[in-house]
Amino acid sequence: MEEHSPVHLYLVPTPIGNLEDITFRAVSLLKQVDVILAEDTRTSGKLLKHYQIKKPLQSYHIFNEHRSVERLVERMKKGESMALITDAGTPGISDPGFLLVRASIAAGLKISCLPGATAFVPALVNSGLPNDKFVFEGFLPHKKGRKTRLEILAQEERTMVFYESPHRLIKSLTQMKEFFGEDRVACVSRELTKIHEENVRGTLSELISYYGSNPLKGEIVLVVAGKN
Repeated sequence: MEEHSPVHLYLVPTPIGNLEDITFRAVSLLKQVDVILAEDTRTSGKLLKHYQIKKPLQSYHIFNEHRSVERLVERMKKGESMALITDAGTPGISDPGFLLVRASIAAGLKISCLPGATAFVPALVNSGLPNDKFVFEGFLPHKKGRKTRLEILAQEERTMVFYESPHRLIKSLTQMKEFFGEDRVACVSRELTKIHEENVRGTLSELISYYGSNPLKGEIVLVVAGKN
């Protein structure tokens, strides 16, 4: 959509909380593309309304992406320009996006990913843990392969970054205590960029104790120190 840049698919990061955390370029592009692919059209609709973006919205999420990819690629090959956004953050980072990007590349389409918001970066930086080298793990497996993954990560020397849900946080902290040791330092960040942003730092044992008596809500990023 930009001059001299015949891009077919834009990957556009959206705010992880504060609606002002979006770039001027992102707003401009969302006003130019032919269609916006959104993980949840209701959630994205609020953002687009806030910035007076009036473009067709189409649902694109984890439950329909496999059957949608081929059709979307064909539409872009015929000239449509599209922007992919998720509920929050950068598309493809623990959110839908990879399959469409891979198929678009295979079809010879041009793709552009804009820089912008993603939850794990501010959580990592303000954790106080080393961030010169780190590993992003996203969500741990819920069942199969979970303990095997933790056994492997127990030997990881780099800082580790995880996404977690409120109802599963204590389980994860408890299992990490078992595999990593109770004195391993970590930081739990929630509601990043929002009014009630909170960053709680301590050992795994201290965090388990804290959240045992302080139930929480909101999206969570868990940053854990690597093995010394």
